[in-house]
Amino acid sequence: MIWILLPSFTAAFLLTWMLRRHAIATRLLDVPTARSSHSVPTPRGGGLAIVAVVLTALPWLWLYGLLNTGALLAWLGAGVTVAMVGWWDDRDHVPARWRLLVHFVAAAWAIIWLGGLPQLDLFGWDVDFGWFGRLLAVLYLVWLLNLYNFMDGIDGIAGIEAITVGLGAAFLAWLALSDAGFWVAPLLLAAATAGFLVWNFPWARIFMGDAGSGFVGISLGMLSLQAGLLAPELFWAWVILLGVFIVDATLTLLRRLLRGDRVYEAHRIHAYQHAARRVGSHVPISVAVGAINLFWLLPIATLVGLGMLSGAAGILIAYAPLVLLASWLGAGVD
Repeated sequence: MIWILLPSFTAAFLLTWMLRRHAIATRLLDVPTARSSHSVPTPRGGGLAIVAVVLTALPWLWLYGLLNTGALLAWLGAGVTVAMVGWWDDRDHVPARWRLLVHFVAAAWAIIWLGGLPQLDLFGWDVDFGWFGRLLAVLYLVWLLNLYNFMDGIDGIAGIEAITVGLGAAFLAWLALSDAGFWVAPLLLAAATAGFLVWNFPWARIFMGDAGSGFVGISLGMLSLQAGLLAPELFWAWVILLGVFIVDATLTLLRRLLRGDRVYEAHRIHAYQHAARRVGSHVPISVAVGAINLFWLLPIATLVGLGMLSGAAGILIAYAPLVLLASWLGAGVD
């Protein structure tokens, strides 16, 4: 682990520093608007460091038998595609419909190599989704990469989410798949993200940008599907670990849809954004997300991953207080 994780952290740290200098020199800045959660122009595109480090390390994981060929091809193809359209959007706005089309192409490519949803236990019924599962898996990946972009709105929150979810998922894979080596891949993503996070928290000297957030989102999605194909209960565990982002983004989107809002337009009415304005700081909210992941969601995900609790029941238990909290904070409410 040391030979890949420490260099990954260091490389991401240095690349983020270089990207920040480049962004300042080329005026690639996120200028605050009425819908922003920050108040000063800030360089963006730092998430490219995560992209570069992870994609460079993947062939090494494959060579050492820690990543199968299908996962390698899925991650390289989908990751590069999502990062490219995100980088284009960071530099020169890309219409939402074209971004979404590219996202579907990238997700479809990933599912061709990974397969669809695993056979899942739904309240005692083992459901094999077959070819329909492939469609559901594509939709799942597209939603996850977009919601990750939606949730990347205050300092540190997207990085802390990726790190805590990656650490938690690696721990669960180590427990359930101790001889598979799969647990190294989530750690790689966490290590690269940690190198970027040094520059993004407690106050942001550079933003992740669409290239980085989209890449991290689809990477987490692909890892969760791969884990589920190795052990179906681990897919449920991943979905539980991602609960904060999934609940906040989904509830906000549903409320905006019901109001007839243009959901592709920028806004700042997610629960975490309301919370940050209430306390007057980004730091406690981002830290709280990490704490919820480690001290609430991870224990439930562990019970599910070890087969001591069904996946559907675990989702209900884990998500119920998150839905109440997001509703109380005003997710989707102007």
